[in-house]
Amino acid sequence: TVLPDEREFQHAAKMNNLDTMEKLFKKNVNINAVDTLKRTALHFAVAGGHVSVVDFLLHHKARLDMADQHGLTVIHLAAWTGNLDIMRKLVKAGADQKAKNEEGMNVLHFAAQSNSIKIVDYFLQDLHLNDLNRPDGKGKKPFLLASEKGHVDMIKKLIALKLFTSEKDEEGNTALHLAAKNGHSEVVEILLEKWEEINDLNQNGETAFYLAVEGGHEKCAELLLEAGSDINVLTQNNSSALQVAIQNGHLSLVTFLIDKNIDLVPKPEQKNSPLHLAVLSNNLLVVKSLLDANHDINSLNHRQETPLHLAADLGNVELVEVLLKSGCNLKTMDKHGKTALATASRSHHALIVDMIIKAERYFAMKQTHLAHSGNGSDFSVSFKQDHSTQTKQIRSSLWNLAYNQLKRREWKKLAVFWKFTDEQIKAIEEQWTGKKSYKEHGNRVLLIWLHGTLLAHQNPVKHLYEDLVEAGLQPLAGKL
Repeated sequence: TVLPDEREFQHAAKMNNLDTMEKLFKKNVNINAVDTLKRTALHFAVAGGHVSVVDFLLHHKARLDMADQHGLTVIHLAAWTGNLDIMRKLVKAGADQKAKNEEGMNVLHFAAQSNSIKIVDYFLQDLHLNDLNRPDGKGKKPFLLASEKGHVDMIKKLIALKLFTSEKDEEGNTALHLAAKNGHSEVVEILLEKWEEINDLNQNGETAFYLAVEGGHEKCAELLLEAGSDINVLTQNNSSALQVAIQNGHLSLVTFLIDKNIDLVPKPEQKNSPLHLAVLSNNLLVVKSLLDANHDINSLNHRQETPLHLAADLGNVELVEVLLKSGCNLKTMDKHGKTALATASRSHHALIVDMIIKAERYFAMKQTHLAHSGNGSDFSVSFKQDHSTQTKQIRSSLWNLAYNQLKRREWKKLAVFWKFTDEQIKAIEEQWTGKKSYKEHGNRVLLIWLHGTLLAHQNPVKHLYEDLVEAGLQPLAGKL
């Protein structure tokens, strides 16, 4: 336990209050007493840069070798704060110049990490302690620590002192990896002038370029690409730069990589295409930019699913809308034999089910009427739920018809008459919500029919009347 006098003495050292310290010293306070973190008054004085307090403590022979609970001695703190005046006093008083903390870091590591150039000069130029330039407990030499922190001046100083190194730390990272990972573009630029193995891999099979992209650091990625990094390299987990940019939601980097012609076709060992990943990330803007770049919209993943399968399973209306408008294939089956429609139905996304049925009916109609029309995409059409004021009246008439007039089996009769397929009827039926659910089913069929009728520029009221009569639902026609 710390005695009250000792606590007061340490606090005075921290606050640069020499008077209090002298008073307590006369009362025979233990000047080497430690607090709960094993720090002495000298630790506090050095950390605060309080020269006169340091002088006082050294004059009274305070211990220099006491390490706190992280193994930090006062010499480490002086290197960290960069106070050369205090550092010289500590060295002169006999501090261990090669002391290491728990993580194997010596004064040079601390100086490099905190950009304390004068300290580096002092130890290497004046004291010639070149053997301080060794790896710390994580295999990082001072040069790697300076690169990781982005200290441009320190990097230049260490290069001038011939301490540049392309060696790796314990995780296989070089200085270039560490600078790129942390977005230090100025350091990357300096390192590239001296770098040879630009596609060097760390233990995860990541290049410096990959790490720059993963961190969302566009400038670093650009510099590394210009210097000849392989844009299509895969990591040990078979991840590409494009994949990680998509998963981390870095839209501008996705666009940058597409502009630089990154491969949009997945390698056999990759489970999903970039488009699948963008859908799984629910990232509409990335999905759009991939489609604009002509990414295969019907690309299959390792489960034979299309991007539409995934969007339908997630129930994301906006993603489904973009894929449907872009003319994706609606008939593809996954490895369980399920179409995207069946997937949406199984996941109970009624809105998506109806959107896909609208699209199927729309493209079927387009094929019969416009066999000559070019591509499958049509951006003027929407498959989403209609909330427009123009159709409000007819929609409320249809609701009334479905909920107040239609009998149990009549919605199916109508659906068959309107050439809904068995799969479409089954998908609508799967959202079953009790004995009255046929009313909801009827309403959905009527709204899907309305969508197609309006797109064909036909008069819905006139058509509905004629169709009800023709389908043998005469009494209903009379109620319109």
